[in-house]
Amino acid sequence: MSDPRKPTFTQYVGYVFGRTLPDSMQDWVQSDLVGPGASIRYVLRFTLPLIPIFVAFYLLIPGERWIPLAMMALLLLPVLYFAIALMNIYRRHRLLAHGLDPELLNERAQRRAARTRDDYESRHGRG
Repeated sequence: MSDPRKPTFTQYVGYVFGRTLPDSMQDWVQSDLVGPGASIRYVLRFTLPLIPIFVAFYLLIPGERWIPLAMMALLLLPVLYFAIALMNIYRRHRLLAHGLDPELLNERAQRRAARTRDDYESRHGRG
């Protein structure tokens, strides 16, 4: 029997394509979107579907081998650029769609700022 707090394969595929998961899986969704490795998972989910296109380019484009590789790079670089540039917007949207607080994305930055402030105050006093 599978864990009811984790999505099944079909739920996971739907989740990857934008569907929302039941409320019982909010901890998993939160971990997926803002937990350790969330950025890497996001970029991989964005770029892995391009592999069949790249294989087709490599096999079907005639000429020396560097030509299809250059074409792949011309496609991959903008895709990666925009995926990374829009990462926080997409993750915020997914948090809102699942009824979670979008400020969870800023939690790490807030903790870092609090540590910096505490360190400053311990060295220089409250100011």
